[in-house]
Amino acid sequence: MDQPESAPELSALIPLKDEAANIAPLLATLKPVLAACCSSFEIIFVDDGSRDGTLEALRDAHAEDVRVKVMALSRNLGKEIAIAAGLDAARGKAVIILDADLQHPPSAIPAMVTLWRQGYENVFATRASRAEETRLKQFLTRRFYRMFEVLGETPLPAGAGDFRLLDRKAVMALRAMGERARFNKGLYSWIGFRSIGVPVTFGLRHSGRSKFSYRQLTRFAFDGLMSFSTLPLKVWTYVGTLISTGSVATALYFLARTMIFGADVPGFATLIVSVLFLAGVQLMSLGIMGEYVGRIFAEVKGRPLYLVSERLGLELDALRGPLPPLPTPMN
Repeated sequence: MDQPESAPELSALIPLKDEAANIAPLLATLKPVLAACCSSFEIIFVDDGSRDGTLEALRDAHAEDVRVKVMALSRNLGKEIAIAAGLDAARGKAVIILDADLQHPPSAIPAMVTLWRQGYENVFATRASRAEETRLKQFLTRRFYRMFEVLGETPLPAGAGDFRLLDRKAVMALRAMGERARFNKGLYSWIGFRSIGVPVTFGLRHSGRSKFSYRQLTRFAFDGLMSFSTLPLKVWTYVGTLISTGSVATALYFLARTMIFGADVPGFATLIVSVLFLAGVQLMSLGIMGEYVGRIFAEVKGRPLYLVSERLGLELDALRGPLPPLPTPMN
């Protein structure tokens, strides 16, 4: 789909949930930066089911400046879906994705724009330091990237996240991907294009606290591995082969022992441990397959990726993508 002639040079895409206190300071910082590094811009907020005064604050911001545009989703669907919704609405020649809490410093945007104008189509910020994170989170993050490097089928740049600039070609490539179980970090890498990282020192949250618990982060990491690797399915073939080989070797051992020394009294504990071990392996393998089947089930239902309950300054359908034509009435 081509851009309209009136498209701004840059679109800033900001997914958020319960960030009412951060909207005014973010806009006060972001607008001058965008005005200084581009000819025209729009700022798109995607409200992902906020329950505080976020939507009211966004309405006020739009009334004050029409370049501030708002899309409110019908319910909380997660940051990954909110970003997909914002990409559908963004009209800029390039789109900058950043958080609303000022951890992603707008001061890094001019460097990204400069690299984009040099021909890079996927400019991502990399964390210069993780000093603001807890040691546990730092450890888990390193383990995840290491695991993804081993198991994943698409390499992830270390320290890269959602804070990035995407050329229109990259945006359209992401819009073409309609999967429900989205792992944007993997999708950004999968689409390719000419990419480069920019070291950025991330700040502290201006107000509020993170919406991601360790449980949610663990689930998110698991979704990422499942979306970009089939190794969890393949590994059970090797596990089953190993156990079967071991059982055959054990059977031959006991056969030889019985022929030489005669029948032996079977051990109850050994039997129970063997049964429980094999049952556990079977349930684990079924669980892994169930995770993949569940994702297949979600995809084949074909539900819309998101629904829009309110929009300000945006013209788009409430459903992702074009709606089918209405049937012709019969005479």
